[in-house]
Amino acid sequence: MPAGPSAVSLHLVWLDAPAIAGAPAQKGRTERPVPLVTAPPQCLAGLMSESDPARQPTGPAPSSPAAEPDHATEPHSPGHASRLNWLRAGVLGANDGIVSVAALVVGVAAATSDSAAILIAGVASLLAGAISMALGEYVSVSSQRDTERALINKERAELATMPEQELAELAGLYQAKGLSAETARLVADELTAHDALGAHLEVELHIGADELTNPWHAAFASAVAFTVGAILPLLAVLLPPPEWRVPATFVSVAVALIITGWLSAFLGDSPRMRAIARVLIGGLLALGVTYLIGGLLGTTI
Repeated sequence: MPAGPSAVSLHLVWLDAPAIAGAPAQKGRTERPVPLVTAPPQCLAGLMSESDPARQPTGPAPSSPAAEPDHATEPHSPGHASRLNWLRAGVLGANDGIVSVAALVVGVAAATSDSAAILIAGVASLLAGAISMALGEYVSVSSQRDTERALINKERAELATMPEQELAELAGLYQAKGLSAETARLVADELTAHDALGAHLEVELHIGADELTNPWHAAFASAVAFTVGAILPLLAVLLPPPEWRVPATFVSVAVALIITGWLSAFLGDSPRMRAIARVLIGGLLALGVTYLIGGLLGTTI
């Protein structure tokens, strides 16, 4: 019979055989161990005689585990973290482009009705913001990537020079997660035999050797998203008649911020309404402040 959760357990228990049978206990009798077989119901059902209907199991048969979806066999893409990174950078860039350029052009529109001045200010803000976002993301993600590479190289060197200490460290990490000392050691042994570096990176450093963040992806996504986001307030402030410029910009920016807030919540699997309210209130507040300042100054920028 195969070993595992369904295996039959054989125990020796001290039973009073005559007493069990209903006979009175005899003086001077000798007790002896009687083997007692214990097993899960599905195992005992297999041990029952097919010729004895009274011993056949009743009730519906247990469902087969194969019929249920197995999450462990679902495909998991190794580049999932990298894609989430540039998606995050894209949403952040679009939100920044919408708010910063809209706030600038609304402030200029409050100070002057000259379309050329509004266009120049908007285009300059678009170019400066896109370049700034791209460079900022590239520098930030490159620093993170360099740090991750240094940690990977350090872990690789430690595995080569002190394998026993690293194995004990890995077992200790699993034991700290709740495994027993014996089970933690077994898990550490098997993972080390399969991929020692990958096991340490995942459990100890929480990074993957094949999932390092690409700074170029983040920089490109930020620049493109900022540009796309900045075009919306530019069109909203230039296309309508002068008296409708500011209201049209406020409405278009509010709709765009609702979309970006929903996307950021979707990517992070967080509450949608909270994220939408956060970006919407912040964006409209920025527009309101710059509009008031532009109206008070009454000068072109």
